[in-house]
This record gives sequence, structure tokens and C-alpha cells, in this order.
Amino acid sequence: MEKHSKIYVAGHRGLAGSALVRQLRLKGYDNLLLRSHAELELTEQAAVRAFFQTEKPDYVFLAAAKVGGIVANSSYPAEFVHSNLAVQTNVLHESWRAGVKRLLFLGSSCIYPRDCPQPIREEYLLTGPLEPTNRPYAIAKIAGIEMCWSYNRQYGTSFLAAMPTNLYGPGDSYDLNNSHVLPALIRKMHEAKSGGMEEAVIWGTGAPLREFLYSEDMAEACVHLLGLAPPKFKELVTDSHPPLVNIGYGEDQSIAELARTVAHVVGFRGSLRFDTSKPDGTPRKFLDSGRINALGWKPSTRLEAGIALAYEDFLKHYA
Repeated sequence: MEKHSKIYVAGHRGLAGSALVRQLRLKGYDNLLLRSHAELELTEQAAVRAFFQTEKPDYVFLAAAKVGGIVANSSYPAEFVHSNLAVQTNVLHESWRAGVKRLLFLGSSCIYPRDCPQPIREEYLLTGPLEPTNRPYAIAKIAGIEMCWSYNRQYGTSFLAAMPTNLYGPGDSYDLNNSHVLPALIRKMHEAKSGGMEEAVIWGTGAPLREFLYSEDMAEACVHLLGLAPPKFKELVTDSHPPLVNIGYGEDQSIAELARTVAHVVGFRGSLRFDTSKPDGTPRKFLDSGRINALGWKPSTRLEAGIALAYEDFLKHYA
């Protein structure tokens, strides 16, 4: 990517999209195309077509998505499958029509089977049943990967799908009904501390193992991928396999361990109680990030330091 290339970041106000914008600007890219939801409704095909035909971006980061934790996925399954399918279908199709040079589609580690061998390699896609609690979202993201692969094979596009592990960082959602586990823990521990509570209640048994990646590290990985030299990039978008790359942290821990770490960072000194009547979700999700590591990227933000940065953002914008 050239520093003056037109780069469209779809979903630039979200957790992933805002991190991508910061990383691109940090690296000197100065011609970013940004549109808010009010300015461009990505579920509307005509609006997306008009935008691409007018602006004709050179590169696209597709970070726009409807996301959430177990409660949100269980409460709004139709919205999760419809919205995500519509957004990615419109953006991918119009990117092809407008002659976009390269596109990066952001997915999620929930695309992999619930009981996948660990660590999870890219080739484990579609080898078993999905986790029921986020199946609509996962199927939409799998369709996005298949669409990238299909357009590459039929039309010669260079569409790449990146699957980050669980993300956290500046701009995250702290809504207890719709957020993911780490931001939910930050808010719970903060409210327990502020309210002088003796205990904080955590959903599930605390046994599931999860991997967490700071959003700024994810963004650095995505910019690294889309900026690869042509021979290296071409190896990722061949006809022989889905154009899929995992982006992980390289370590995982139990939800119980994570809760204790968040409590330490926030300064909550009470006890933790695990509500075993609530669902745990997938037992373990630990990505094999060997492919992107071999391409020259590794994360730089340690988990406790990242949680401290996320808590600072929470205090500044949400507390």
C-alpha cells in the first residue's frame, strides 16, 4: 500500500475499526475514507454501490459488523445473521465491481467448530459443529470467508480474511447485556469496587479457556497483512485453500484467571462468585497463529498491561 492510496475502513468507529484507523495514521497513511453509520448504511446495496463507484478506494478494511457476547447472540439471532450477511455481501461485491486492489475481511475465532483440536489451525474450518450460542454470527462470518475465496477464484480479486481471537481495547462496549467477557468483567469489577461490594458475580463456571488480543496489536497485524509484498500476499489468496489467516495472542487462560487479573488491575479486593447456572460457551478457543508469525508479526502488548490500558479508556469515556 502506498502512503497516499485511498483506503476505506468500514466500521471505523468500532473497537476493531477505530484501532485500524489509529494504526494506519501512525504508519503515515493519509488518505483514509471514513463514513459513519448515518453517512453510509452498509446494509443498503444501492448506497454502498454509489459510494464505491464515486470514491473508488484502492484498499478496503472490512471491520463493520454487528458483534456481541453470549446474551446478545442469544437475544438477537436474526439481527446477527441478517446484518452481517448484508454488510459483507454489499461491501465485498462492490469492492470487486470498483476494482479494489486488496481487501481484508475481519472475522472471528467463533467460525471454528466448538470442539476443535487445540490450538486451532486455519484448515479446521468447517470440520465440525459450531457453538450453538453464536451460530448465526459464525455462519455469517463463514459465508464472508467463502465469498472472499469465491471472488478470488472467479474474478481474480485479492480478498483476504483475517480471524482475530477475542479483542479488547479502546472503544470497546461495556454494556453488560451485549458486551464480550473481558469488557464485561472490567465494568463488573469497577462497579463492585465503586459500590463497596464484598463479591462480584461471574457468569459460568470460570473453567473455559480463552485467548485475548489487544485491539492495537490486531490492527498492526491487519495493516501488516495488507501491506505484504506481492509474492507473500499471493501465497495467502491462492485457489487451493480459503484465504484465511489467524491472528492470536499466543497464550490463553481460564475465565477465572482472567477475572482475577481484571480484579487486580481495577483494584477490587472482594471475592469472586461463579454463577454456574449461566452458560460457559465453547470450552477452549486458542488459535494457532503460526502462519502470521512466519510472515513477520507477533503481538507486543502483554495481557495485564493491555487490560490496564482498557481500564483507563473505560474510566475516561464510560465510568
